[in-house]
Amino acid sequence: MGKTISEKILSLHSGKEVQASDLALANVDLLMGHDWNTPLTIQVLKEMGVERIFDPKKAVFVIDHAVPSPNEKVSAMQRETEEFARKQGASLYLSGQGICHQLLPEQGHIKPGMLVVGCDSHTTTYGALNAFAIGVGSTDLAAALASGRIWLRVPETIKVIFKNRLPKGVYAKDLILNIIGRVTSEGANYMALEFGEDGVEEISMDGRFTMANMAVEMGAKAALFEVDSKTRDWLSRRISHSYEPISPDPDSHYAKVWEWDLSSLVPQVAKPHNVDNVVPVTEVEGTEVHQGILGTCTNGRVEDLKVAAEILKGRKVFSDFRLIVVPASKQVLMEAMRDGILETLLEAGALIIPPGCGPCHGASSGVPGDGENVISTANRNFRGRMGNNKASIYLASPATVAASAIKGKITDPRNYLG
Repeated sequence: MGKTISEKILSLHSGKEVQASDLALANVDLLMGHDWNTPLTIQVLKEMGVERIFDPKKAVFVIDHAVPSPNEKVSAMQRETEEFARKQGASLYLSGQGICHQLLPEQGHIKPGMLVVGCDSHTTTYGALNAFAIGVGSTDLAAALASGRIWLRVPETIKVIFKNRLPKGVYAKDLILNIIGRVTSEGANYMALEFGEDGVEEISMDGRFTMANMAVEMGAKAALFEVDSKTRDWLSRRISHSYEPISPDPDSHYAKVWEWDLSSLVPQVAKPHNVDNVVPVTEVEGTEVHQGILGTCTNGRVEDLKVAAEILKGRKVFSDFRLIVVPASKQVLMEAMRDGILETLLEAGALIIPPGCGPCHGASSGVPGDGENVISTANRNFRGRMGNNKASIYLASPATVAASAIKGKITDPRNYLG
């Protein structure tokens, strides 16, 4: 019987043939930690008596969760992370460079066929580049940093097939929200999602990162896209070394096959306080919102900012509404600046904050007030996620956030797209 992409990658990294449900002790290609979790990882390494990680060339640390630091406790965590990375000789990205899930692909750390372990649940993002990428806890990251290996149960795979094309005003964010809403937050528990060539050519690379990022919101262990011409073009501008794309065998076994008709999709919104509480935008249109978040690791790329700018061009943000823009990286920020995107957003009344996680998890900025509603392009809307458990968070695409910013109410973006 043939193998899925996940089975092939884990077979190559464990030195033996494995299939779904097998246990594999796999060699890791890349490990990632950030300022919020690395201090605990460092403590675990000390308790293990480990002074040197197995290979500093395979470790990346990022200061991104609170940029700039809001207090002395966070400053101490960031300093500890920075000093550890420098002492070990690992790659280090300092405050303001961007979010880990944008930086690692953008800076050429990720390539097809890799096994990547990150101390963050949204490490699944890198699956957009055909990598088996998983999030783990601080203890598991410490063990992998010490040994270069990780124990895994090989996940079963769900094949996802798309048919037709996305209508105007509907984006990859709407698609992944729709999938999560239909299958629920537990619909893919410890499964690998495999997005094949069927219909995937309709999804941009930025859109694929968004979808792989949010796969964990339905419980997925990993989310992998096959390599196509868009992938190769994207990689050609970021890495110079060779890579070997991993494709599934024609006779590979899938636990499930999901088919989605893109042509029937409309803009989606996840209502408070669960990501799978998803409805068409028309069901919540007119709901008052006080703050909008455009950006984060889910939708803070140039394509996302451009979509919002096209809607906001020549228009103004509603007087009682705060639109906070969070570019995913310094590179995104500079490109958006060169293209005039930032100027358009600023003229409309947006507030631009430094590249980083920002308001997404409520650690440093953009905390909403009591009773306020927020519409955000982030990946989670749990109660208290943005630092105030008396606020409510709606999730939507950049287009829907931009349209809602104009009226101060949740608004169908198609109203502004002709």
